[in-house]
Amino acid sequence: MFSEQPHTNRPLGLWVRSYGVESTVQSHSFAQFVLPLQGTLEMAVDGREALLDRTLAAYVDEGVVHDQVSKHSNRILIVDISAQHLGEQAVEALAKRRFLPVSPAAAHLIDYMAASLSFDHTLERAGLWTPLLVNALLSDLDQPSSRLAGLIQAVEANPSGDWSVTEMASRVGVSQSRLHTIFRTELGTTPIAWLAERRLDCVRKWLSTTDLPIAEIAHRAGFSDQSALTRSVRKATGLTPADYRRQRKGLRPPL
Repeated sequence: MFSEQPHTNRPLGLWVRSYGVESTVQSHSFAQFVLPLQGTLEMAVDGREALLDRTLAAYVDEGVVHDQVSKHSNRILIVDISAQHLGEQAVEALAKRRFLPVSPAAAHLIDYMAASLSFDHTLERAGLWTPLLVNALLSDLDQPSSRLAGLIQAVEANPSGDWSVTEMASRVGVSQSRLHTIFRTELGTTPIAWLAERRLDCVRKWLSTTDLPIAEIAHRAGFSDQSALTRSVRKATGLTPADYRRQRKGLRPPL
């Protein structure tokens, strides 16, 4: 295995690791790709959970808390990389999904990267592979998103709507079980978890950019009441909505 702590001049680190049943909660000052080579890995990233395998990878942004465990034998390619090296647009696109579908083409590249760890100048080679890997993973996101594009657009336009699984499945034109499969395969999450995250995204945006009353934000985002919104924001950020707003706007707390 080869490793360099990511920094400006040497932004990459490559590892092949195996994980067991013991929890390994951690966060890093650099970004990370978690790319299964063999077996499966249960992973939680910023509160979202997924079972990684050859068809699903994970992206962990810098500073994000994550955990991983497995009851089965596994080999995982870890790519540590500075967010600066990835670029702002790529980081934004990757961080929205966390879990990334892996196409056969991307899987072949991942295998080649792992097999090449014993070569000379591996890190220099990886500097060339990494943009190809990011492009492959982002391309895989672009393709399946069209299947859910209408639903995504409708939810973003009306987050407070009655978005039951039945209604979401009807919008996509599939059964409820099929909808779950699509979400699991393409987004690494469930319809309800995805909806909750989209609503929370709206809350974060409105708290950061508007002076709307918190009760009004709760209503607009589809929460049952302000208390439900407060619980959700506190769980996600460790802050109350009011404290989150003050922090994002650089305001002082009231005396």
